[in-house]
Amino acid sequence: MSPQRVVLDTNVVVSALLNSFGTPGRVLDLVLAGELTAAYDDRVLAEWREVLRRKKFGFAARDVEALVGFVEAEGLGVNPNPLGAELPDPDDVPFLETAHAAEATLITGNMKHYPEEARQGVAVLEPAAFLNKWTGKV
Repeated sequence: MSPQRVVLDTNVVVSALLNSFGTPGRVLDLVLAGELTAAYDDRVLAEWREVLRRKKFGFAARDVEALVGFVEAEGLGVNPNPLGAELPDPDDVPFLETAHAAEATLITGNMKHYPEEARQGVAVLEPAAFLNKWTGKV
């Protein structure tokens, strides 16, 4: 059986890198260990690169590229169709469309950015809820 597919919202990746011992860090560890498959499209990776390179975070450019390169090599690239979803932040649409195309769970720290009525069948979970479900605790 292939690993479960997930789409990591940028806020989860940032949180994971700032605190590798927190819940988002545990989710990213599962991706890096091959227990989960990160689905992506070009827009998702472009946002990751742009945000992770911001000076305020202090991440080394080579580390950002290593992470993005790993996801490109080991993850699942998709070319999603537009869903026409209306989200509070239009920049979040690529994440929802990617999760829909990959039949993946979208993991985010900003649930309010993905209202139930706009999800179009995509499972959207916070990192802790995802881990609880993944480990069978819920």
